[in-house]
Amino acid sequence: MPTPAVSSPLDLPPQVWRGRELAQAVEKTVATGHAPLDAELPGGGWPLGNLVEVLQQEAGRHAWQLLGPGLAAVLARSRDPAVLVQPPYQPFGPALQAQGIAPERLLCVQAEKPAARLWAAEQALRCGEVCAVLAWLPQARPEDLRRLHLCAQDAEKLVVVFRGVQARQQSSPARLRLLVGGSEAIEVSILKRRGPPLLQPLVLPAQGARLAALLAARKGRRSSLPVPVTAQEHVLDRRPTLAAG
Repeated sequence: MPTPAVSSPLDLPPQVWRGRELAQAVEKTVATGHAPLDAELPGGGWPLGNLVEVLQQEAGRHAWQLLGPGLAAVLARSRDPAVLVQPPYQPFGPALQAQGIAPERLLCVQAEKPAARLWAAEQALRCGEVCAVLAWLPQARPEDLRRLHLCAQDAEKLVVVFRGVQARQQSSPARLRLLVGGSEAIEVSILKRRGPPLLQPLVLPAQGARLAALLAARKGRRSSLPVPVTAQEHVLDRRPTLAAG
């Protein structure tokens, strides 16, 4: 019997991806607002309907700078609110508005116990009138994340879970897994994606273009204000002394 011809790897359908190449995701995505990060993510943005896991040494640091632009895009295309489960800090309204996020579109759920946080996140995912869920679940187990991942696949929501860096050694069902740190800038290491590993971390600006423009304009207004007389008194007081010398 003749051996059947083997099709060329170039003829593979778009749903099939090679491990050495970045996958061309067929699921829906939303741009992160950071062009260097979009270029490294399958589909060019945050995957919708799939779990995204962010690991951090310090909870909440750079969270809004990283997720804010993408969340603003999700809120802009939907009339539904986003749910925050046990955020480490109270969201600051003016900073959110500078990123295009209306504070009234965010629902904050306070839940101290780990089981209560997990329950709140799962219920928010099951709610049809929620467009995004951001949950801080430092004590979530891999089996807990699998349940959230299954819930996320039932709807095209932006789903992000934040955990500590100690969870890096644990397995995770997340489609995308990031390690986020840095001080002045955002350092993003891609631990897991549909494609080859990224050997070097990405360095992203901590301030978006819109927020940076607002801060620069505010700084310019302050510098244009007249200098108070009291700030010049020390200069005037030295004149008689210099003349006498």
